[in-house]
Amino acid sequence: MAWSGARPPRLLLPLLLALALPRAAAERRPGTGPADKLLVFTVATKETDGFHRFMQTAKHFNYTVKVLGKGEEWKGGELPNSIGGGQKVRLLKEGIENYADQEDLVVMFVECYDVIFAGGPEELLKKFQETNHKVVFAADGLIWPDKRLADKYPVVRSGKRFLNSGGFIGYAPYINRIVQQWNLQDNDDDQLFYTKIYVDPLAREHINITLDHKCTIFQTLNGAVVTDEVLLKFEEGKVRARNSVYDTLPITVHGNGPTKIHLNYLGNYIPNAWTRETGCSICDLDLLDLSTVTEYPRVKIGVFIEQPTPFLPKFLDRLLTLDYPKETLSIFIHNNEVYHEKHIKKFWEKAKNIIRNIKIVGPEENLSQAEARNMGMDLCRQDKACEYYFSIDADVVLTNPKTLRILIEQNRKIIAPLVTRHGKLWSNFWGALSPDGYYARSEDYVDIVQGNRVGVWNIPYMANIYLIKGQTLRLEMKEKNYFMRDKLDPDMALCRNAREMGVFMYITNRHEFGRLISTANYNTSHYNNDLWQIFENPVDWKETYINPNYSKIFTDNIVEQPCPDVFWFPIFSDTACDELVEEMEHFGQWSGGKHQDSRISGGYENVPTDDIHMKQIGLDNEWLHFIREFIAPVTLKVFAGYYTKGYALLNFVVKYSPDRQRSLRPHHDSSTFTINIALNKVGEDFQGGGCKFLRYNCSIESPRKGWSFMHPGRLTHLHEGLPILNGTRYIAVSFIDP
Repeated sequence: MAWSGARPPRLLLPLLLALALPRAAAERRPGTGPADKLLVFTVATKETDGFHRFMQTAKHFNYTVKVLGKGEEWKGGELPNSIGGGQKVRLLKEGIENYADQEDLVVMFVECYDVIFAGGPEELLKKFQETNHKVVFAADGLIWPDKRLADKYPVVRSGKRFLNSGGFIGYAPYINRIVQQWNLQDNDDDQLFYTKIYVDPLAREHINITLDHKCTIFQTLNGAVVTDEVLLKFEEGKVRARNSVYDTLPITVHGNGPTKIHLNYLGNYIPNAWTRETGCSICDLDLLDLSTVTEYPRVKIGVFIEQPTPFLPKFLDRLLTLDYPKETLSIFIHNNEVYHEKHIKKFWEKAKNIIRNIKIVGPEENLSQAEARNMGMDLCRQDKACEYYFSIDADVVLTNPKTLRILIEQNRKIIAPLVTRHGKLWSNFWGALSPDGYYARSEDYVDIVQGNRVGVWNIPYMANIYLIKGQTLRLEMKEKNYFMRDKLDPDMALCRNAREMGVFMYITNRHEFGRLISTANYNTSHYNNDLWQIFENPVDWKETYINPNYSKIFTDNIVEQPCPDVFWFPIFSDTACDELVEEMEHFGQWSGGKHQDSRISGGYENVPTDDIHMKQIGLDNEWLHFIREFIAPVTLKVFAGYYTKGYALLNFVVKYSPDRQRSLRPHHDSSTFTINIALNKVGEDFQGGGCKFLRYNCSIESPRKGWSFMHPGRLTHLHEGLPILNGTRYIAVSFIDP
């Protein structure tokens, strides 16, 4: 049974007095033993990712570590947030017996699943000897597990007051005398056991115990906000965790308590000779080289469309352009939106002869997001041939076709590529968690997102896109539900489960992978809804709708001048032209050449056309933004010295056809300058048409699809629309700066 009082039972006090060591050992002055007389004990019944990280840092600093409890069933309770851990004391009690008489041997005990070394043995021994005590325990700012013992603790002027049993160091005979008192159960609390010895004044004095109040040796993170107390110190290509409160450089860092996950982030750097190119010392360990394999690993791709998502057809097409053998891929798609059924159908027609196995679960199945994600993951888990599960959400714009190869070659159990919102710090990972398990800003989050620090990073949270080994699913994540837990979002539930299982998650920013698009405010009431995304997702809008040769206007002098002061240049992609025409025809309310109501158009046309105005379909603000972003720079190039306001009252699409409006009589535009964009192809869609500038007797009869004329409006450029012979011609017109 655990002691219930503040000190050990009275029968133990004489025993503690009798535990005085032989005089030679008791009187030995610190510092007289050899520096290599140090042995580190730890307990690991399972070899988790945290254990391997601990051993890696121990190897880096050349510590001798004795691991206790390997292969033994853990009976020490449900740690880390509950009492227990007595099994560790029992194992140490058994393990140290062979060293109990080595008076000059310094023994250190540390946890391993959530501890890393930050300094070497010589520094450790020096700091220990400077304490002038026989045993030194780690100190914590918070008391655990019995707050009633707080008054029993000695008062300290400065530093952390309470004992933490996750790390302690002392001479072997003294440590042995402490642990030999253990006669409790494996699931009793180890920290309570050590605490009751420490808070007993007599025991504390005779064993000569102190706490590492200022984190000279042991840094605990419980209750420590990392960005305030523990900082990363970069110096001469090395990185060190520094306690900024006490200005110390701890030897170990222990991620105990709710802030335990901060340790993962510190573990990215410690130990490490940091450079921008490598980022972390573990980046290139155990890499796979797919260029040498004869058969590529089989991958199940899980695709999740959980809300209306802009540019979904392009997202789906990118799956087919992945630089990975298609015969090794299979796809699971969960589409939760009826709106996207048409896009899924088109994708199916393209993909069915390329990908060997495609399973689609639509909105009619009424699966929750968590259920769908569990299903996708389990399809890989149950298929022994599935070597990797690649989960990707529809709001990921995956621009790097080698992403899948790169992630596999990093050889991690779970790894995500960094993707961010364009121009924002929003990304698919968190660098740290708050005590309640939600977002907290890590010290180097911004540097990682912006690419100032490049590497492979151990993280507490990821979403949107990640790769998991099939072996990990079958051996460690064997349950069918990892996405439903309490009231957490599915991604938060997955990450919390992975953290608690000790399965590390990583993110890499060693390559450019792509970006995240915004699904906020996505209105699906139009025919081609992506046309309205110029504000919310400007990069994707530009890639989709602006002519790929647009940038050459400013670099290669591709602007043509077919008539005096009439400039001709590429502006729209074929997609933009087609979708704008489709949108207008879907709306269908062509004016028939009658005067528009000024409440609709914002102004009157001098010569009415058969048209539909941008205001009528709700595209006016987006169109004006297009003018400011893409037309204004061209204006400055061709009309040097003129700075447009980018303002237009009349913005419309005109429809010419033999049976409605064939031509347009001579007129001036009510504008400073006009743009006139051809939306379909002469020869294919119509014959005839064009524009004649009467003052210069100059005609342009073969307008190019997606190219715009730009010419002055009033006074000089009287013009007419030439007759169309057959078919239907569409043009987009704006009278700019009226």
